[in-house]
Amino acid sequence: MGRYLFKRLGELILVIFLGISLTFLIIHLAPGDPTLRFINLNSSPEIQQKTIERFGLDKPLITQYFHWFGQIFRHGNLGNSLMNGLPAAQLVWRALGPTLLTCGLALLIAIILGGILGIYSASRSGSFGDRVTTGLMFFFYSMPAFWLGLILLGFFAVKLQILPGGQIVSLFHDQLSFGQKIVDYMRHLLLPVLTLSLSLAAWFYRFMRSSLVEILNSEYITAARARGLNERKIIFKYALPNALLPQISLIGMSIPLLFSGAVVIEVVFSLPGMGRLMVDAVMARDYPVIMAASILAFSAVAFGNFLADLVYQLADPRIQEIKST
Repeated sequence: MGRYLFKRLGELILVIFLGISLTFLIIHLAPGDPTLRFINLNSSPEIQQKTIERFGLDKPLITQYFHWFGQIFRHGNLGNSLMNGLPAAQLVWRALGPTLLTCGLALLIAIILGGILGIYSASRSGSFGDRVTTGLMFFFYSMPAFWLGLILLGFFAVKLQILPGGQIVSLFHDQLSFGQKIVDYMRHLLLPVLTLSLSLAAWFYRFMRSSLVEILNSEYITAARARGLNERKIIFKYALPNALLPQISLIGMSIPLLFSGAVVIEVVFSLPGMGRLMVDAVMARDYPVIMAASILAFSAVAFGNFLADLVYQLADPRIQEIKST
């Protein structure tokens, strides 16, 4: 187990390093110049050149790359935003809270909703209720998140006007009591969390249903039925624990889906989170902010998959035996 853990940690560091290095090269080779917002087109070539030199963009790309890495390792400095001059790490840290809140609630709802509906469909495989539930889940699974968000936004915020259409808090949030602040957060997060969780719930549903159907048709379940055991006891005591094991890996695999979905959802609902920050940074070619956000995103995805893999092995000792052979 120790050898495997050391190997996975090495792979984790390598994935993060390759990911952020590739991101650095792609954004610097992409069309666009971040210095254009600071340069007057009527200014002299000398002033334009000094502005480019000020941001270190006159140096070769490989030199910029090693300088950026050196600043991180020597000083822990991720640079300052080209848009407002604030530290990139501070901007990312400020935007992290809303994203974690939105994604965390969406993941929790998706696991519960997908699990309950998956158990329901698997226990009634082939029935009318199973077909309706499966069709509904595949509808949400195939619908783009931005389209679903716009539908919910147009219906609940524009037509019915019962929920706010954007931001994470109201304008007078600071003047509310503690209980009113919680309600205010819930009203603003309801639509984006629902949008993000429905497609993810369909993903969990599909794997839960297929896994549980396969287990319910296995020989040891048939033997349990032959002994006259109650069907509910068979499902929840014998079949469900084995069906839940693959869901552990799915939680780690869902982290990239959550981050990619958060980018779209935060733009649609104007949430001040990581997704919105990255979109604004990419549009402005704000290299330090893009790289700071990319480091956090790659680290979260890689570390989430690492933890899911570790927990899966601890939950199923058979995996450890296979690794050791």
